[in-house]
Amino acid sequence: MTTQSTTLIFVLLTIMSAGHQSLKMNNKGQSLSTVVSSNTSNNILGSASQFAILSASAITNTGNTSVSGSVGIFPGTAITGWFNISNGSTHNSDSVAQNAQNDVTNAYHNLMSEYGSNDLTGQNLGGMTLAPGVYNYDTSCAIAAGTLTLQGDSNAKWIFKIGSSLTTAAGTGVNMSGGASASNVYWLVGSSATLGADTSMCGNIIAYASITMSEGARLNGRALARVGAVTLISNSISIN
Repeated sequence: MTTQSTTLIFVLLTIMSAGHQSLKMNNKGQSLSTVVSSNTSNNILGSASQFAILSASAITNTGNTSVSGSVGIFPGTAITGWFNISNGSTHNSDSVAQNAQNDVTNAYHNLMSEYGSNDLTGQNLGGMTLAPGVYNYDTSCAIAAGTLTLQGDSNAKWIFKIGSSLTTAAGTGVNMSGGASASNVYWLVGSSATLGADTSMCGNIIAYASITMSEGARLNGRALARVGAVTLISNSISIN
């Protein structure tokens, strides 16, 4: 083989290798494996990630509620009460709220399609320590007493598939441990969610119907109601 032929083969192999590597990169220079494995709430919730509260029919607040994030409603228009809003704005039946509701519906169905064989039907979550995973409740789910601990790193994800209602008793809550993020916790509620007084809750609550937060309840996450209302009494809601 001549020196010229050897040089030509080397150049061709270099080009092919570069082309192969380019297939593994997107237009931001990130590897596709990194993009695919990214499961932050921003990616899953789409445009709804900016909302701390999103309702379909009505938002009602009694007392002084503090919200970090946007407040939105679509297709309803009824927003009652005063909110102390930071790091966000109000979207009353506009295109931003409409798009967010569409993204919430898509996120709900996508999350429901994730497989998990951990059946906790009938069990009180209070007092449990759960590793990342998908947890199923055929009917209702409750934190009836104590605190639920979710233990994992910053990339860990929890999905709770709840057939009917989600309830928390007064003074109960969820604790994130080991660097875990509340933004990676999803409560998929088949009907309505009710948080008891002074509950300290973590995660994104996506309820088919309504979400009610009793007086003093706190949510490190989002209250997203697909067809019903969000009702508040002097609460604190903060997206993360």
